[in-house]
Amino acid sequence: MAHKKHQHYTEEFRKEAVKRSEKPGVTQAQVAKELGISAQQISNWKRQFKRLSDKQFNTLDGVDYSKQESEELRRLRRENKRLKDEMEFLKKVSAYFAKNQE
Repeated sequence: MAHKKHQHYTEEFRKEAVKRSEKPGVTQAQVAKELGISAQQISNWKRQFKRLSDKQFNTLDGVDYSKQESEELRRLRRENKRLKDEMEFLKKVSAYFAKNQE
């Protein structure tokens, strides 16, 4: 059984294909036909983009979608939650002590 050779496309090519397929009035099939690829391939790239893979689409329109940026965002969200929890605890403690001082 013969193996199919996989065509490797540049990140720029993939970005452009996804960007063009998302324009109003344009279908993935039209873009795929123009570029000589399958519409399914564009769907795959779009899905990879949405997953924010660090091997695909690191930046798009000036927004950093890299794995490093995503990890930083998750870390900041965890820290923000921890700080909110601490602040809520301190409010309860201060209310308790203020009540006992009366």
